Amino acid sequence: MSVFQKFVSYSKESYNELMYKVTWPKYDALMRNTVVVCVASIILTLIVFGMDAAFKYVLNMLYQA
Repeated sequence: MSVFQKFVSYSKESYNELMYKVTWPKYDALMRNTVVVCVASIILTLIVFGMDAAFKYVLNMLYQA
């Protein structure tokens, strides 16, 4: 079996698996999950920003003393 034939076989098998074996989420569930991920990302970003600002403040106070 040549490399081209292997590639064609792999592509066909991948297509069939994606079309007939994979369960895709409904649009509503996808949108809810997307909102949850975005909100969680924003919250985590704010937490890291706050910790960074606090550490910067503490280290500035220590090094100025």
